[in-house]
Amino acid sequence: MDSHTTCVSLLASLFASLFATKAWANQELLSLMETAQADTPERQQLLHSAMRLLNHIYVVDRIFQAHLSGEAHGYSNTNTKETPTLSELHEAVQRCDTWYQSFIEQQSDETLAIAVPFQFTDGDTGCMTRAEMLMHIITHGGYHRGNVGQILKGLQVAPPRDLYTKFLHLSEPQRRQGQL
Repeated sequence: MDSHTTCVSLLASLFASLFATKAWANQELLSLMETAQADTPERQQLLHSAMRLLNHIYVVDRIFQAHLSGEAHGYSNTNTKETPTLSELHEAVQRCDTWYQSFIEQQSDETLAIAVPFQFTDGDTGCMTRAEMLMHIITHGGYHRGNVGQILKGLQVAPPRDLYTKFLHLSEPQRRQGQL
């Protein structure tokens, strides 16, 4: 086995773990959002900004889901004009997270390395491997969940600790004893 094959095999395993973490982090954050109080116009505006960011994450996830599936996504922007309700968004994000986890389970070393040409919402063209697209989804979502966390701090709501280490130790408690 050459080093490239080993890296891709490790990469597939890492993607499975990262997307499980992403689903957990999304669930934690969206559930916390349900408890946030919008009792003043300022708080309403901040929560709306948080919702717009969460919806943006979802739309970008869906755009790249379409790229990975070889389908048209139907979006002309990286957010929607209307903001969905928190309940609608929560349900949609869960479905999308489940899709990504299922997609990754079906990937092989060869399919992760496939280059996929696509078109950005601004009409420009691009090309990324499936692995690069998956990494983009992970980093993009983490970045914007952090933005939402900062908004929540401004509302005096402690955001969830969106940490890979926390997820690993919660989902695999034997790691606390130094075991994989």
